[in-house]
Amino acid sequence: MGVALQGSLLDVAEEPWPGSLRLIRRTELSHSAWVDVLPGWFNGADTLFERLVTAVPWRAERRRMYDRVVDVPRLVSFYDEADPLPDPSLSAALAALSEHYAAELGEPFRTAGLCYYRDGRDSVTWHGDRIGRGDSEDTMVAIISIGAPRDLLLRPHGGGAARRHRIGHGDLLVMGGSCQRTWEHAVPKTNKPVGPRISIQFRPRGVR
Repeated sequence: MGVALQGSLLDVAEEPWPGSLRLIRRTELSHSAWVDVLPGWFNGADTLFERLVTAVPWRAERRRMYDRVVDVPRLVSFYDEADPLPDPSLSAALAALSEHYAAELGEPFRTAGLCYYRDGRDSVTWHGDRIGRGDSEDTMVAIISIGAPRDLLLRPHGGGAARRHRIGHGDLLVMGGSCQRTWEHAVPKTNKPVGPRISIQFRPRGVR
C-alpha cells in the first residue's frame, strides 16, 4: 500500500505556476554534459499534483525484457507537440523553459512525458533518453518533480560513481549537453515508506 502525499509546508500557493529561473544553478559533468537544478521552482506544486492525478489519462505499460514480458513499474502518459497539456501551468512552464534555454538549445521544448510513481516500488532503471536525436546530438531534457521527493541518480554511461539529486515538491532538474549520450539516470526502488510522485519531462522534437 502506498503512502499518502505529505504536502510541503513551503508550498502555500493556491494556483500552480512556474517561478523565476534566475537562480538556477549548473553543475558541469564530464564529456561536456551538465545538469541544472532549481529547488522549488514550481509554485503550488502540491495542488498541481492533485490535479494531475485525476486529470491525466494514466496508462500501465508492459515491456519485453529478455525472454518475458513484464509490467513497467510506473504509470505513464505522453503529450505530443500538437496535444493540449493537462493543465495551463504546464503550458506556462514549457514556454518559460523554451525562452530561458533558447540560446543554448536553439529550439523550443515541444513534448511532455509524465510518469506517476505511486510508491517506492515504482522506479525507472538506468538509461539515457537516446531514442531519436538524443542518440547522436546534444539536447536537453527538463524535469519538473512534484509530489513526494525521490532520488534521481546520475552516473557516467556504463557505470561509475553516481550523483544523487533528491527532487520533489516543484523542483526543476535539466540535463543538457551530451548528458543523454554520455551519462545515465535512474529513479531506484526503495523499501522506505515514500509518498507518490509525478515527473513531468519536457523534450525538444525528436527526442524520447
